[in-house]
Amino acid sequence: MRLILASKSPRRRELLAQIGLPFVVRESCLTEEIKEEKPEEIVKSLAFQKAEAVAEREEEEAVILGADTVVVLDGEILGKPKDAEDAFRMLQALQGREHTVCTGVALLRRTAGEWERVLFAEKTKVFVRPMSGEEIRAYIATGEPMDKAGAYGIQGRFAVFVEKIDGDYANVVGLPVSRVYQVLKKWRQ
Repeated sequence: MRLILASKSPRRRELLAQIGLPFVVRESCLTEEIKEEKPEEIVKSLAFQKAEAVAEREEEEAVILGADTVVVLDGEILGKPKDAEDAFRMLQALQGREHTVCTGVALLRRTAGEWERVLFAEKTKVFVRPMSGEEIRAYIATGEPMDKAGAYGIQGRFAVFVEKIDGDYANVVGLPVSRVYQVLKKWRQ
């Protein structure tokens, strides 16, 4: 069965490639609507919206994977920074503290004209070492944080500031591949 990733994220592409299954990418091209309040529900809803937008254009049998990730600190959702000042604010708030990375996944499977779905959210705790203002500005100058939730990418230069992870590293990067694989494995049986 064809596997379709409903995401333009290069990080999700890399993680999905680790599973070893062939897939194609189809961007969802939608305006995201947030109606929920809890981070777990927000990311599940956004992941489903992305998958559903791609599913509406598919006529053949397929599995469609949508995902969305947010960073949560003290109940505040930190999305992608608007500018360098916003990135500085986020990184300054995260340093020396623990926060949660929450990724929602929607898997839709079309067989015999019907869509079956699995939705879940995976949470991972991340503790960031204290950072000086100079370190934060130097990291922002790399441009790396500007397209990432919470203004950081754990798989890049920011790794030197990560003290501890409690949970799934791949989830922090943007896709809990182990859990995704388990669902896909069940569907292939």
